[in-house]
Amino acid sequence: MSSLPQSDPITELLQRAKTIAVVGLSCNPLRPSHGVSAYMQSHGYRIIPVNPQIEECLGEKSFVSLLDVPERIDIVNIFRRPEFVEQVVDQAVQLKVPAVWMQEGVIHDEAAEKARQAGIFVVMDRCILKDHRARFR
Repeated sequence: MSSLPQSDPITELLQRAKTIAVVGLSCNPLRPSHGVSAYMQSHGYRIIPVNPQIEECLGEKSFVSLLDVPERIDIVNIFRRPEFVEQVVDQAVQLKVPAVWMQEGVIHDEAAEKARQAGIFVVMDRCILKDHRARFR
C-alpha cells in the first residue's frame, strides 16, 4: 500500500480549488466530460460549462469561451482535442487562471509549456475524477 507524499501539488490544488471551468463539457450523460463534471459537482465544486453549442448543463449557464466567464476560475479542465488546446491555454493565461487540467488523451506539450511559463500549474493526460477519487475516498 503506497501513501502519497506530504506535499502533493494535485492534492493541494484539489483542496484549494472551488470553481472549475470545463471546456468542451457535453450535456450528453454518456460523454466522459459530463460524468466527470457531475462527479466533481457532487463533491462540492462549482462547474462552469464552456461550450458554444449548449445553453446550460448540470444546472449552470454555459459560456462561449473562457473570456466570457464573469467570475474567478480556479481550474480550467479541458475536454477538447489537442488541436484546440492552445487557444484554451491562451485564454487561461490571459485570465491568469491558477491551473489548467488536460484530461486523459489531451496532450499538447507546447501549450503546457506556455502555461507553465505564465506561472500556471499544469496537469496533462490525467483524469481529474480519478485523481480526486484516489485522494479523497
